[in-house]
Amino acid sequence: QVQLVESGGGWVQPGGSLRLACAASGGTFSDYAMGWFRQPPGKRREFVGAISRSGGTTGYADSVKGRFTASRDNAKNTVYLQMNSLRPDDTALYYCAAVSGRALHAPVVVDSQYDYWGQGTQVTVSS
Repeated sequence: QVQLVESGGGWVQPGGSLRLACAASGGTFSDYAMGWFRQPPGKRREFVGAISRSGGTTGYADSVKGRFTASRDNAKNTVYLQMNSLRPDDTALYYCAAVSGRALHAPVVVDSQYDYWGQGTQVTVSS
């Protein structure tokens, strides 16, 4: 059983940056592919980015490509989401998720394939 705790959310002006972190406990972190998802106000949850167990392969939603970067530090049991050039439509509750049993270099982009979820951290982008 893996527990996930997100941090780093907050309010930022358009064009600004934030770095989210997701700390994992209760399992062997390198066994888990990790993902980031978000749920904007009044909308369904959507995929943002994913990173493989090794950290060597990532995948992103088209809406964030070139602006967001996922990374992980397996020694610190933490996955990160660096968010640059933030826009008002990036406002959402951001979640990290974990799934085990995947190939070393395979990111997982489908939310239904994840087994564990954090509680979320709010990101608000406005002037």
